[in-house]
Amino acid sequence: MGLGPRSAHKARRQFSGAGRRGRAARGSGRPPPGRDGYPRLPAAARAEQAPEALPHLSPEALGYFRRALSALKVAPDAAEERELMARNILKEVEAQALALATNRTGSEMLQELLGFSPLKPLCRVWAALRPNLRFVACHRCGVHVLQSALLQLPRLLRRPAEAEEEEEEEEEGGPSQTLEELVLGLAAEVCDDFLFFCGDTHGSFVVRTLLQVLGGTLLESERGKPRGSQSSETQRTSARECKPTDFEVPKTFLNRLQDLSACFLKDIAVFITDKISSFCLQVALQVLHQKLPQHCAHLCDAVIDYLSSRNSSADGSPLLLFLRDQTSSRLLEQVLLVLEAERLQRLYKDHFQGQLCSLAEHPIANFPLQRLLDAITSPELLSLVFEELSPALEMVLAQGHPGVVVALVEACRRVGTHQAQVLQLLFEAFHCAEPPSRQAACVPLFAALLAYEVYYELMEEEGAVPAEHQVEMATARALREVTVLGSLLLQHLLYFSNPGLVVRSLSALTGPQLLTLAQSPAGSHVFDAILSSPSVTHKQRRRVLKTLKGQYVALACSRHGSRVLDAIWSGAALGARKEIAAELGEKNQELIQDPFGHHVARNVALTTFLKRREAWEQQQSTVAKRRRALSSILED
Repeated sequence: MGLGPRSAHKARRQFSGAGRRGRAARGSGRPPPGRDGYPRLPAAARAEQAPEALPHLSPEALGYFRRALSALKVAPDAAEERELMARNILKEVEAQALALATNRTGSEMLQELLGFSPLKPLCRVWAALRPNLRFVACHRCGVHVLQSALLQLPRLLRRPAEAEEEEEEEEEGGPSQTLEELVLGLAAEVCDDFLFFCGDTHGSFVVRTLLQVLGGTLLESERGKPRGSQSSETQRTSARECKPTDFEVPKTFLNRLQDLSACFLKDIAVFITDKISSFCLQVALQVLHQKLPQHCAHLCDAVIDYLSSRNSSADGSPLLLFLRDQTSSRLLEQVLLVLEAERLQRLYKDHFQGQLCSLAEHPIANFPLQRLLDAITSPELLSLVFEELSPALEMVLAQGHPGVVVALVEACRRVGTHQAQVLQLLFEAFHCAEPPSRQAACVPLFAALLAYEVYYELMEEEGAVPAEHQVEMATARALREVTVLGSLLLQHLLYFSNPGLVVRSLSALTGPQLLTLAQSPAGSHVFDAILSSPSVTHKQRRRVLKTLKGQYVALACSRHGSRVLDAIWSGAALGARKEIAAELGEKNQELIQDPFGHHVARNVALTTFLKRREAWEQQQSTVAKRRRALSSILED
């Protein structure tokens, strides 16, 4: 986006759509992130000898288990029949558990089988793997079998005690270990050689899953990728979006979780600087924050104390050096998100204050700064951060780090302060503050993350008086591509206490421009904010949506536009529904033949509308009354 003096040369610049944090980040001055250069355990200590005679899985056995799994998938839905079939298959698995777990195809099938497994068969398979647990946990295929077994706990721990007793009676042979004992046994083995498991590429996955199971909480970021490396930037999920799934666990699990948290404290330097081990500490912080907040605070203090005790940097706190490091900065992001409000404010004053602008410009350090903004809940701390960071918004956008700006706007929305000031600063950064007529163009600029003169391809000389906004030029131009961060920025602004200027800009868009916004994967979510924000009045909402009249068929036949139309329909009054249905009815055949349009036609009950209008109106009136009654109950 164009920044600084308005000139023909400067106007060619644009804000980057996102400041990517990945391999060989531009300006980082470091090689692509990898395991080289980090303190590692000796290679001899990491080498884990395979069993002397690793069982071989014959093609016949592999074919049998493949056919058995296929039969299990299509088995009758009756729980007893499917459970009996799963028991019989897993009985055969016991003798070849290690061979299956360490075979690529066999491992995938065994993971699926464990998803059907009752309690005791799973325990017996686990017990069969236990003599080679260390080898399996660090095997590229076996690790996923152990993960899958651990992830069955939320399902199996909910089973009544009576059912477990019945299974005990039904099972043949001598007594076997319970699921609780097997999990605690795995935890004890991990605890005995904690650095090895956490530092191993595959073993670290077992540690992270084990931490979640012991804490009785499954993190969404970990559930989403049971296989593969976490190094890919495309798989990076912000920790603020992790929604844990909680389940009850025995008290012994929490006791063992405390033991594992103490293991981190013994070698805190390794877990801060080693890339693989650091992932385990990040998961531990999230789990402990949910279940054992006091232990989480101890770990956070240990991390901050260690980093603060290193050699001082030239420009202030030694912590600043680690904020610019690929590995430790990710750990610090998680620390910032789990810190208590009082500790967070103290951390800001001791290490961040006076350095925010330089951090915002850095290709790596801007991410921990975003997490600091995400964690702010007090007006006092937001005021300190806003005062320091706000003068540099245009510069931060020019550096290609719009995530910092979006995080600041979100903090203003969440805390409820500095909203008018940050909106004015955005107008200035996007060069649409003066003359005031340019403010009507703020939505396209924010959505595309482009300055006014870049968006409209103007050639303005440096120092020249900015030209007035030309409505004819704006309406004739198609809406540019909507960026993800631009969409997020607009959504936060629409939730401000006074979103009038943004809504006015939305109302100035033409029907085709609003259609483009609704059909965009990112832009369609702006309509979610328009329809759900309590700050947008009914009158403002109607003014924006009426521009879409004449575009309903195109909306209905679009993947993302059809979702927007469904949302509009859900909140529309009877009169508005009649208008929408009448317009869609003119293209009924086109809608029925479209893969998205036919869902909209069914939702609108278009056939009933066209053939039995009175019945359709009565049906819609009943739905409207039911919706009003439900809203009244919810408000009470």
